[in-house]
Amino acid sequence: MDERTEPHPLVISADDGLVDELLHLLAAAGTTPELTHGGAALRRAHRSAPLVVLGADVLGAAAVRALPRRPGVVVASREELTGEGFEAALAVGAERVVVLPRDEGWLVERAARAVRDPVDPGALVVVSGACGGAGASTLATALALGLPGERATVLVDTDPAGGGLDLLLGAEWAEGLRWPDLAGLRGRVDGAAVVASLPRTHGVHVLAPSREVAGPVPPGALAAVVEAARADGHPVVVDLPHRPDPAVAEQVLADADLAVLVVPGRVRALAAAGTLLRDPVWGRAALVARTTPGGVGAAEVATALGRPVVAELVHDRSAPARAERGEPPQVGARTPLGQVVRRLLPRVGAGSVARA
Repeated sequence: MDERTEPHPLVISADDGLVDELLHLLAAAGTTPELTHGGAALRRAHRSAPLVVLGADVLGAAAVRALPRRPGVVVASREELTGEGFEAALAVGAERVVVLPRDEGWLVERAARAVRDPVDPGALVVVSGACGGAGASTLATALALGLPGERATVLVDTDPAGGGLDLLLGAEWAEGLRWPDLAGLRGRVDGAAVVASLPRTHGVHVLAPSREVAGPVPPGALAAVVEAARADGHPVVVDLPHRPDPAVAEQVLADADLAVLVVPGRVRALAAAGTLLRDPVWGRAALVARTTPGGVGAAEVATALGRPVVAELVHDRSAPARAERGEPPQVGARTPLGQVVRRLLPRVGAGSVARA
């Protein structure tokens, strides 16, 4: 492998003695890590590294606590952690706490495996509407159908009262788990097993509410599903209702590569969008204006909200009939949804750079 593209583990520690030990062990694993204890490049390196080794000395650092959760995080210490230390390790999503020199062999094997078989985390896209009936669920489904990648996209419906995105894909009778079957998940779970348990149709895995057993989507279970799927390399699209549980919204928006807000060209929708955009969690959302003949146009939406409109979703008279027949949204290059998807896709990659 070209040295310039070789994946390097990331070591985050200000303990010189611990860093020396980790350098020796990672060299034995056949790799040279990138070292840091903070700085502007921390989030970018944290996201792209195949393995992150956190020194126990930095678990309380604000910069470390602010990092998004990700798979492949190990905490290293030269002594057993106290209860408070273990809580801090769990808070950053560590898969294991290694105590040196006792766990040297495990760490060498884990680092070698991470460098040898790296899996790029799947992208995370979050879609919501400024008001009910904005068309956000249809756009989320279209994005799930249009996202490129070696592994199938996972479409997650978080609205227990929305009827279910499996209907939009014609998958209401497909075998697989639904909410609340997975409501008890917490922490780190096997991504391959979770994704395999979901209904699949048109190349998309979909996790939708059950129409037989109603219940909310727990934020912890949502985080577990999203993290597991992304860790296994699957892109994930999360559809949020226009008035989501704040804990659910914050859980996914904080780590999103792209957040999309669909704003219908109506005066009340503009007022609702203006209120929502003042919330920091939606501050970086890409706006999609959904326009209809005789309504407010995309340029007027941008002017009213003081934000650029990334794409305009024009009225598609055939879409409701297709949805009633259980046909998936059309995402061809000449279709209204397909054109919006193609305007948004470049921002999925750009979103991770912006967040870093």
